[in-house]
Amino acid sequence: MSPLFNHLLIPFLAAMFLAINMGGSGTAPSFSAAYGANIVRKSVIPGLFGIMVFLGAILAGKGTATTMGKELLAPELMTYTIVSIILFSVAIALLIANLLGIPQSTSQATVLSIVAPAWYFHQLNHQKLFLEIIPTWFILPVISFFICFLIGKYIYKPLRKRGYTMSKKVNESPVLKSLILVMSLYVAFSIGANNVANAAGPIASMTINELNLHVDKNFILIMILSTLIVAPSFGIGSSIFGHKIVRKTSNEIVLFGKIEAVIIAFVSASLLLLASITKGIPSSLVQVNVAAILGIGVAKLGFKNIFKKTEVNKFFAMWIIAPLIAFFLSLLLTYCADKLDLL
Repeated sequence: MSPLFNHLLIPFLAAMFLAINMGGSGTAPSFSAAYGANIVRKSVIPGLFGIMVFLGAILAGKGTATTMGKELLAPELMTYTIVSIILFSVAIALLIANLLGIPQSTSQATVLSIVAPAWYFHQLNHQKLFLEIIPTWFILPVISFFICFLIGKYIYKPLRKRGYTMSKKVNESPVLKSLILVMSLYVAFSIGANNVANAAGPIASMTINELNLHVDKNFILIMILSTLIVAPSFGIGSSIFGHKIVRKTSNEIVLFGKIEAVIIAFVSASLLLLASITKGIPSSLVQVNVAAILGIGVAKLGFKNIFKKTEVNKFFAMWIIAPLIAFFLSLLLTYCADKLDLL
């Protein structure tokens, strides 16, 4: 076996392991609405999810892959050791969240995992992180919450009081059911456009370094090849972890109807896709999705009732803990690798 093969094997295995965990976490925002509204069976979710994630990554994932591969940490520092550390740290953080059944932000964990070695080597792109990425993390969930809250309060709730949304004819309509399924596929596509880059971006830069290729000329091609390897693992992760997380998100925060499911899915996916194709910002669809669900829930039940729910508190706690785990583990492993002359 050649040294090059050995160098590439471990990071690619780490990327696939990460993608499996991302697939488990990303299943919730994709299909929690459809599953909670009894539109789709859990057995078909992994296949549909995997296909749409792959299409999203290939067709709309260039921007976020570039951000994760080149714009936070200098691409020449994306060696096989550093990339292995980054991907392993994120995977462990997400594995903990998945085992607890908490949908987690893969993008935030990955960004902080990359930030750790960038900070250690004094190569961090502060402008990209603090002026673009972090503000987007706060702004998108707030926008998602208020859009769905306003729709829920001033459009959906009045229609519900008049009985339109309770109509069996409307709720059992094949058109509405098809629309919910389309929205779920749309969400999965948006995940592909944004989250596959978490693994494919660093892998692309590392591969270019190991093959001594020119970054600007070859990055997109190598990124596509990396995506072909990484994206299918999302479907595997969905089949392993997806059901537990989908059930928690769809049934344990607030019960919502089919029309609400369309609103939640459309708002969540549109905001994430917008962040992906305009600025290439790696963002959290999980948080945008839960914010949308909370917006609808608050419109129906009020702030006090919805935020008393235990699962909501668990979500918020894990959203803080998992990225910090990724950061400190990545920082520790980078320090150890540097002291052992492995970099």
